[in-house]
Amino acid sequence: MAHIGRWAPAWLTRQAVVHSVRTAVAATVSLLVARLFRLPESYWAAITTLVVMQSTLGAAWTVSRQRFAGTALGAAMGAFLAGYFGTNLYAFGAGVFAQGLICEALRLDRAAYRFSSVTLAVVMLIARSRPVAVVAVHRFVEVSVGIAVGLLLTLAWPERDAPAP
Repeated sequence: MAHIGRWAPAWLTRQAVVHSVRTAVAATVSLLVARLFRLPESYWAAITTLVVMQSTLGAAWTVSRQRFAGTALGAAMGAFLAGYFGTNLYAFGAGVFAQGLICEALRLDRAAYRFSSVTLAVVMLIARSRPVAVVAVHRFVEVSVGIAVGLLLTLAWPERDAPAP
């Protein structure tokens, strides 16, 4: 690991600084893009970007496709269930269960299942003043912005492996 210099603590490496800068830039850009589109909960874009930025480009691309599919599934199911059942506990549990089976049938992995379940919970369980279909679309777009910005920045500014000691 390349040490920064005499002025820095021994644990502070160039790789740690670059990774932290890349992550901060990506999360900030993601937040700005979501705000540019006036998304009501733009922080979801930044949160998603933070998750994407913790991977290499190959891993980020693979898992991001799963996250995208899971978010779409969770938003659709959340809008459907909340539209018919509101914040009903049993409908929520059944939705989480059904999403697991749907993800399996579609050969989506557990990352997709996690994102679909989180999206379902956010869409279905948080009271809002807007129609649930609008909330679901916003959640999908916010997460999609986060995935896109994270992938684009990872592509444009790839993380380099640390040199061998």
